[in-house]
Amino acid sequence: MNTLHGSRPGRRPGRLAVLLLTLVTLLGLGAGTAPAAPGRHRVPVSAMDAVAAMQPSWNLGNTLDAIPGETSWGNPPATRELLHTIRAQGFRSVRIPVTWTDHHTATAPYTIDAVWLDRVEQVVDWALAEGLYVVLNIHHDSWQWIATMTSDHDRVLARFDALWTQIAHRFRDAPRTLLFESVNEPQFENATDAQKARFLNELNTSFHSIVRGSGGANADRLLVLPTQYCTPSQPLMDDLAATIGALHDPNLVATVHYYSWYPFSVNIAGGTHYDATARKDLDDAFARMHDTFVARGIPVYLGEYGLLSWPDHFHPDSVERGEALKYLEHLGYRARTAGVTTALWDPFAYLDRTTLRWRDPALFAWIRSSWTTRSATASFDKVFVPRSRPVTDQSLTLDLNGTRLRGLWHDGTRLVPGRDYTFSGSRLTLTARALTRLTGDRAYGVDATLQARFTSGRPWVIDVITQDTPVLADATGTTGSFTVPTRFRGDVLATLHATYADGGNAGPADWTPYQEFNKAFSPDYPNGAIVLTPDFLTTLRDGRPATLVFHFYSGATVTYQVTRSGDSVTGTVVS
Repeated sequence: MNTLHGSRPGRRPGRLAVLLLTLVTLLGLGAGTAPAAPGRHRVPVSAMDAVAAMQPSWNLGNTLDAIPGETSWGNPPATRELLHTIRAQGFRSVRIPVTWTDHHTATAPYTIDAVWLDRVEQVVDWALAEGLYVVLNIHHDSWQWIATMTSDHDRVLARFDALWTQIAHRFRDAPRTLLFESVNEPQFENATDAQKARFLNELNTSFHSIVRGSGGANADRLLVLPTQYCTPSQPLMDDLAATIGALHDPNLVATVHYYSWYPFSVNIAGGTHYDATARKDLDDAFARMHDTFVARGIPVYLGEYGLLSWPDHFHPDSVERGEALKYLEHLGYRARTAGVTTALWDPFAYLDRTTLRWRDPALFAWIRSSWTTRSATASFDKVFVPRSRPVTDQSLTLDLNGTRLRGLWHDGTRLVPGRDYTFSGSRLTLTARALTRLTGDRAYGVDATLQARFTSGRPWVIDVITQDTPVLADATGTTGSFTVPTRFRGDVLATLHATYADGGNAGPADWTPYQEFNKAFSPDYPNGAIVLTPDFLTTLRDGRPATLVFHFYSGATVTYQVTRSGDSVTGTVVS
């Protein structure tokens, strides 16, 4: 449950009520079973308490928001069994994004297709029946036609109003466990900052007026209002706070999204680790959410969070796994301390919609743990042992996050302190003796996987890897197909630094020498190659050699040179 901070006088629940709500929440999360549906009981009167009861939340992404229809982006149709699974896994609310563009007339009176509205209502009703709070919105319409408000103001507003008039009427008798969100990630083309603020205020206030005037349960239904783009920057949150303050309605909720510091979220510009810069970005964002809204008695629903390019089960990991786990653990902690309810964005990456099983159960275990407790992490989740040199001690730094180390385990056997490892302060050292045993015949790759276990939270997994500096080879190809033959020798590719002799950056991201993982380059471990993508190759200056430095997570670097001549590309190793 979220901690309640800074409620307005008279809105703070009594101490006993807080203790009881906390106990119910923790028991529900621990058991992984659904209590009685909130829709059949009185929702807390306080908006702050109601949104706290929605923690944690999950997005039914790439489904009813897919374009043009529910299955267009690869997910099967939503089922009640899916929503039952979500509830059974400990989620207490679900956000159901809906794109309406292809399901209503594009001219007045902007009538929603009856079959589509029935389908949306069916999915909403299933979720409510499973005991989930539900957030229903207008989603990708934001960039499809709402964004043209600058040049087509009256028609955009009329269309927006017509949609919410019909949605509000259809759901006017739904229980208060259904929330409406005015619009997802609102944006406006060719507009000044002042115009953007004015347009969003106009949409939010019009939405508020329409829903409140539609009667039934809509009279006091919780309404969710976004910042521009759902960005948690201070000026945009200040604009939203002003709108909420002017509406004088205690049943309003602020919403923003958070996908981490951009270079880390997609692995560009050297963002290979969840470092101090990325941590500060998150700390600052949640502090702003708390201070701007929560401390003033306005609940915050983090309508989407995750990483922009991870997990992706169809491409090599662009974000290193252990670094992603640090981010998710940190986010869960900061959300709790800030009093923010979080909704995991899941387009397909976490829950397999066909099997209704988590694609990566260990990853979900970390996310689930972050709802209630802290987990220890380490400076990295890999220990590299060079095969070309004698085995020596290797160390990691632990971030205990309030826990205590219980010990290390390998294949269910506890390692011996003092002999196999030492721990002093925050420094964990694996001895040469233990590493010699664990690496065995020293074949390249992962030779052993250890678990560092702690007094609470999840264990930290450490791969012991035999490695040497990768070896690249000369190659020829075209701008449409070019690969660098690579013997990875146990190492893992982190990033690519690309420049010209004059110091200019080479590649599509011309603002940084460190190009984006999987966009400009990608490792092909099974086939022993590094792929340079057409997006990267076609941006190279004709006849101007580009120097590429491949960085690996062991710390090794290898320099390579590529030259484009028309559609032909040659690559050579730089000794």
